Amino acid sequence: MKKSIFSLGLAAAVLAGACQQFKTGDGGLQYKIVKDNGQPKAQTGDLLSVNMTVTTDRNDSLLTSTYKIGLPQIVNITPDTLPGAYSGDYSSMFRMLGEGDSAIFKLNLDTMAAKTMQPKPEFADKYVTFTVKVNKHFKKGDLTDSALYAEVNTYFDGEIEKLKASEESKIDNYIKKNNLQPMKTASGLQYVITEEGTGEKPVAGDTVEVNYTGTLIGSGDVFDTSIKEVAEKNKIYNAMRPYEPAKFAIGVRQVIPGWDEGLLLLPKGSKAKLIIPSQLGYGERGDMRGTIPPFAPLVFDIELIDILKPTAAADSTAQGTTAQ
Repeated sequence: MKKSIFSLGLAAAVLAGACQQFKTGDGGLQYKIVKDNGQPKAQTGDLLSVNMTVTTDRNDSLLTSTYKIGLPQIVNITPDTLPGAYSGDYSSMFRMLGEGDSAIFKLNLDTMAAKTMQPKPEFADKYVTFTVKVNKHFKKGDLTDSALYAEVNTYFDGEIEKLKASEESKIDNYIKKNNLQPMKTASGLQYVITEEGTGEKPVAGDTVEVNYTGTLIGSGDVFDTSIKEVAEKNKIYNAMRPYEPAKFAIGVRQVIPGWDEGLLLLPKGSKAKLIIPSQLGYGERGDMRGTIPPFAPLVFDIELIDILKPTAAADSTAQGTTAQ
C-alpha cells in the first residue's frame, strides 16, 4: 500500500491500532476500529464526509484514494431494506462509525456475490480493504433533504477553498524539493528546458507531435502518459488505448492553455518540464473523469518530437490527449 497517500494523523492512528486483531461481523465483514471518538454512529439517511483508501488483496493494489484527489468523499447511509442490501455490506461498514472515528474494513467479495447475485469482481481474490477516517457526520434527523444537502454543499465549498488556497504553496514546494530554477511567463506558466532542441519553434496552427507524462503536484501521482513503460510503472496502463506520441494543432485551443503556451516556446527536439497552475489547466472544476481535482497544479514532462506545417498536417488526423 502506498503509505504516502495517508495523512499523518491517519497513519499514526493506523500504526497505533496495528496490534489489534480484526473482528468478524455479519456477512464475513472483518473490521478493526482504530479510533472510537465516542460520538453517535451513523444511521439511515445520514451522510459522512470521509477520507478513504481502497485496496485489494491481490498484490495490495490501490483502487482509489481520496488523498490523491485532495477532497473527501461523501457517503450516504442507505436503508438496509434496499434491494441487494445485506448485513456486512458497504453501508454496514459506515454504520459502525461516527465523527472522528477511524477504522479498517475488509469486505468479503464471496459473500457480496452470493447475496447480490452479481458476478464476483475480478480485481481481487477475496477481500477489498477500506481504510477510513470520518471527518464530519451530517445527521438527517428531522432535516429536509434540501436542508441536509445545503449543509454538505457549504462544507464542500470550504474544502474546495482549502485546495485553492494551497495551490501556490504546492507549486513552490515542488520547485524547491526538485531544486528547479524555472523560467516564468506573465500568465503564471513556469518551465524548465531540460534538453534544448536544434529545430525551429512551432507557431499557432502547426501540428505538433509530442510524448508527455502528466503528474499531479499535490500527490506526485502520474495521471496520464503517452509512454507505455511509464504507464505500466505507475499502474495506470490501459490496454484499450494506444501508447504513442500525441498529435494535435497547437495554439488553437485544442489543448489546455498551459500546453498551448508552453509548446510554442520550445524548438523541435526539445525536452521540457511545464509547471502549470490550475488557471492554465483544468481550473476550479478539475476534469470530467475525476482524475484531476479542482485547483490542481500540474507538471508535464514534454518531448517535442516533430512539427508539421498546416499543408503537411491536412492529411493527418489529430489525436486526442489528456491535456485537451
